[in-house]
Amino acid sequence: MARRNNNIASVALANKNARTVWALLAKEREYCAPIISA
Repeated sequence: MARRNNNIASVALANKNARTVWALLAKEREYCAPIISA
């Protein structure tokens, strides 16, 4: 069961990345990484 949970997380992350790339290509914008302050 633990392996299945890892796969779910991997698929969710891939989905997020794919949606981000699609949005950037559709709107012809450059990716700007968020600034994280420590």
